[in-house]
Amino acid sequence: MKITKICCIGAGYVGGPTMAIIAQKCPDITVTVVDINEERIARWNDKDVDNIPIYEPGLSAVVGEARGRNLFFSTNVEKAIDEAQLIFISVNTPTKTYGTGKGMAADLKYIELCARQIAKVSKDDKIIVEKSTLPVRTAEAIKSILDNTGNGVQFQILSNPEFLAEGTAVEDLLSPDRVLIGGDESAEGQKAIQALEDVYARWVPRERILRTNVWSSELSKLTANAYLAQRVSSINALSELCEKTGANVNEVAKAIGMDSRIGSKFLKASVGFGGSCFQKDILNLVYISKSFGLDEVADYWEQVIIMNDHQKRRFANNIVKTLYNTVADKKITFLGWAFKKDTNDTRESAAIYVADNLINENAKIAVYDPKVSLKQVLGDLDYLETRSSEKNSKHVASFDNAYDACKDSHAIAVLTEWDEFKTYDWNKIYDQMLKPAFIFDGRNLLDGEKLKEIGFVYQSIGS
Repeated sequence: MKITKICCIGAGYVGGPTMAIIAQKCPDITVTVVDINEERIARWNDKDVDNIPIYEPGLSAVVGEARGRNLFFSTNVEKAIDEAQLIFISVNTPTKTYGTGKGMAADLKYIELCARQIAKVSKDDKIIVEKSTLPVRTAEAIKSILDNTGNGVQFQILSNPEFLAEGTAVEDLLSPDRVLIGGDESAEGQKAIQALEDVYARWVPRERILRTNVWSSELSKLTANAYLAQRVSSINALSELCEKTGANVNEVAKAIGMDSRIGSKFLKASVGFGGSCFQKDILNLVYISKSFGLDEVADYWEQVIIMNDHQKRRFANNIVKTLYNTVADKKITFLGWAFKKDTNDTRESAAIYVADNLINENAKIAVYDPKVSLKQVLGDLDYLETRSSEKNSKHVASFDNAYDACKDSHAIAVLTEWDEFKTYDWNKIYDQMLKPAFIFDGRNLLDGEKLKEIGFVYQSIGS
């Protein structure tokens, strides 16, 4: 089957960039991204392409090239489903906040709604592609819904998990380590896999496209994120030991990373990992393990989350302890709110939880992040439901630049590793802060020795 029309349900961090690259690389394929969020679609269609809702280096240029040619964004979900041969499902799968599996299992209500809508609208055979991060055997549930519509339409379900890192999503899509496609082992399933492989093969070498069964594909996504998150928590556990013994965690990490059997990636000590994937996927893995009675396996992976939560609390507590055991009415400047640089995504950002702890101590939080608005900051804090929205508003302010955010501040906490933070005139910042002026480097980003020469009281994770 030659694919000429693709629909993607979900215009978020995965669906938008992925479809933009497919449209750019396959100008003969019509790609339509649909979402029921009218505001989000309006921003994807904004005349000023720099105003699209997702910030990723290089993404606006890709969208600007393909949009209106063969890339379209729409709220007309049913029309796009009806016309497409291949449908990506790329909707949110948050951790459940209710019922069985609360706090661990993936909430699949949006996936089910998509499946039911596809079943209702479809008049001809279609290939359905799981792009959202899903627990193992979700494809089985989707297929059950689709196969029991009674309208005679045949569906093939593929698993095609994303392995994108926010901040480098465009680069990851253009030159992926691998593209994983899981499908049924029947002749029809293999034809569906081939159809999707032929799309990716327009720019990805075929040796990087891996074929598996559906279940292996689904599990590979969860475990890849679990392994990466485990490394972050492992080095963060060592960072606390380094602080107690006088070792330097950066030197330890360098020594570990030079072992070719281990490698250097994800061995940077920090205030903790964030983002939409790691915590959600590990909790999902914990829940699946418990469901099969594998309590020891579940406990092992859950410890990664426990370590991550501990690191965030420890960072906040250290700020309080260093500032003479009180931060009440003191201005603490947060440099960064996004969970990592080069993205405007704040989901599960360490900054949220550090701020939450400090607001509990009645601190005043001043935030500067080049890509995150005050509305988003307050929304993140309100989502925790720790206190009233009114109190959050009274304790948090944001600024258009770091210099204003740092003025009359008692301390600075570096929570995101934006490159621009390394370029600041730190003498100027020091002069306008209250003395003693503290810096708590949660990302091991800055040159501590130079900052100490200026006069800062400087602390970083693991030293």
